[in-house]
Amino acid sequence: MKRPLIINFKNYDEVSGQRVVKLAKAAQAVARKLKVEIAVAPTQPALALVARNVKLPIICQHVDDQKVGSSTGYFVPEIAKSYGASGSLINHSEHRIEMKQIASLVERLRGLHMTSIVCAREPWEVMEISAFQPDFIAIEPPELIGSGRAVSKENPAIITKSIEAAGMRSKVICGAGITGRGDVLKAMELGSRGILVASGIIKASSWVGKIADLAAGMK
Repeated sequence: MKRPLIINFKNYDEVSGQRVVKLAKAAQAVARKLKVEIAVAPTQPALALVARNVKLPIICQHVDDQKVGSSTGYFVPEIAKSYGASGSLINHSEHRIEMKQIASLVERLRGLHMTSIVCAREPWEVMEISAFQPDFIAIEPPELIGSGRAVSKENPAIITKSIEAAGMRSKVICGAGITGRGDVLKAMELGSRGILVASGIIKASSWVGKIADLAAGMK
């Protein structure tokens, strides 16, 4: 992925059951029409279902740094890949893990030729995480997640400082509170290499309309 719009489905009821496919197909329709790179992050049980129904990058919401085999209850990268996943979020604000696990998972995903997107709360975390050289680092201030107040407008300095902290080691994307085209445009102007969004799309009355609105800001 180069400049992705990543849609995190989280565990919202709006995309439970077969509705997960409906949202993925809406994303695919917009991606094809606007020629924008869109990736989707459904819940783990829906990975294979989504992968069978759309040709988009499928991203895990989380993977565990456990062994293949006797590791009941964990979700490991190798099994995720077998279901069609091409990458994973790591260390989301809603599922934080230790730095040593982040480092191990980034290396593990790299070995599987899967994309790593590590989330961070502050520029100092971006600097520490960038030493592991993940493909992307997503800067998401937790207080803005799901708030409807876009990080690109509420705290633009955290984006520019994160980009500086990452240097040439990782691409920085941003999320938290992104709800409209203007939020995306501002983020891209600040140097973001992509967008991570969840409720701004999931809670919208028209998925195609909202995805198209945000995707237009990526062009």
